[in-house]
Amino acid sequence: MADLEALLADFTAECADLDRLIAELAPADWQRDTPAAGWTIAHQIAHLNWTDQVAAVSATDPAEFDQLVQAALPKALTFVDEAAEEGAKTPPPQLLADWRRDRAALVEALRAVPAGIKLPWFGPPMSPASMVTARLMETWAHGQDVADTLGVTREPTARLRHIAHIGVRTRNFAYTTHGKTAPAEEFRIELTAPDGSRWTWGPAESTQRISGSGLDFCLLVTQRRHLDDLALDVLGDDAREWLGLAQAFAGPPGSGRTAGQFA
Repeated sequence: MADLEALLADFTAECADLDRLIAELAPADWQRDTPAAGWTIAHQIAHLNWTDQVAAVSATDPAEFDQLVQAALPKALTFVDEAAEEGAKTPPPQLLADWRRDRAALVEALRAVPAGIKLPWFGPPMSPASMVTARLMETWAHGQDVADTLGVTREPTARLRHIAHIGVRTRNFAYTTHGKTAPAEEFRIELTAPDGSRWTWGPAESTQRISGSGLDFCLLVTQRRHLDDLALDVLGDDAREWLGLAQAFAGPPGSGRTAGQFA
């Protein structure tokens, strides 16, 4: 439970950081286009709010969640965008209030899940710890779109380790979404944390290696920056191929960002 509580606290802090970026925005600013094609700031927050709501349903009422999944199946490639489009119509003050309420409700719902229970999701079932880590990752990633829109540079935090971990763990998933088979060899990942310490994954003797900024790795695996614009060193053809496919989020392959887009 201590680990879950720490994750819930990190999720709450990540939400609060994004909240501070938008809390004082004029209603017109919520309609500004973000780097995600077709999505305004309102779409970004509406998407986070909808997903937090659905995650809370998964944690509290699996039967209702199953109904949501069945309703989404006929429009598997569009239901996320449709939910964001609908939510973005909400007046900004109400949308902000809804997001604040529903992310807090999600924290309480995950805290109440009995030990050992896995939660249904659109992909494989997840533990409460995995669910809140995924929500933190998405909040940070969509928050990056908002920060880029507003011209704000965010201070990186130790919470990035959660996002980097998802990025590493989803390596094989990224290959699958592109119809490819993942290499048998594990890769070595060595990243520099915001405080200068080192985060590592994979065998030290691996011939396929990625090293560099933890922030830049997170920007890459969430597809918020192009590899050419990041301070990452890559050794090995397989490792380089993976970084062209990597995605820490569920669903079909994303379009990512173009090189030099934020120069």
